[in-house]
Amino acid sequence: MVSDYPHWQQVPLRWKDNDVYGHVNNVVHYALMDTVINTWLIDRGGLDMHDGETIGLCVESHCNYRGSVSFPDTLSVGLRVGHLGRSSVRYEIGMFREEELIAEGHFVHVFVDRGSRRPVEVSGKLREALEALQPC
Repeated sequence: MVSDYPHWQQVPLRWKDNDVYGHVNNVVHYALMDTVINTWLIDRGGLDMHDGETIGLCVESHCNYRGSVSFPDTLSVGLRVGHLGRSSVRYEIGMFREEELIAEGHFVHVFVDRGSRRPVEVSGKLREALEALQPC
């Protein structure tokens, strides 16, 4: 349901997103989820992908496909946090064309120290940004 997502990002599809069957290929859905998540982490969570001590590693991802889209559609991608743990987060993503649910999925990130790759506690600005994505 559209109202279940506290954050929205509009994502225009590109010509190259279509596959030989004339619709957006499944790998594009995963790339869109990853893009919306990382845009939020960088813009709101202060995550420094290049030089920060903490990075997020995707340890699980899933997508259910409900409908077909193709270029030149624009998707509204909703983002929420389904579970926020000590060092991990489960994001839930809904992709809509207008009010129609096209796909829904989830990503699980574990936040780790860049050098050691050992889990670290999600804290500070990053935790605040993730808490803001939890449904009311």
